[in-house]
Amino acid sequence: MKESVTTYFEGHLIEEHAELTLVELCRASGASAEQLTLWVYEGAFEPRGAEPQEWRFSGAELRRAATAQRLARDLEINAAGIALVLDLLDQIEGLRGRGRH
Repeated sequence: MKESVTTYFEGHLIEEHAELTLVELCRASGASAEQLTLWVYEGAFEPRGAEPQEWRFSGAELRRAATAQRLARDLEINAAGIALVLDLLDQIEGLRGRGRH
């Protein structure tokens, strides 16, 4: 007899215009505060606010942070490489968008 396996996923919907603090973005993306701070200083993210405790990230940056975290974890890419890869992914997405019109 074949045994069935049930898998459960948990997630949260976040609107693109929502704002996340550094702590909230860390929790939602799985990245550490140290990683996100390095990525900000490398230009991969541009939060509003002068200091890390004042930073606010858009909900749209959650997907970007999750992608950065996977690149760092799975491919061991450093902070400068993360910024470059995210920039290239943005360019690819822009080209795809132009190609659809």
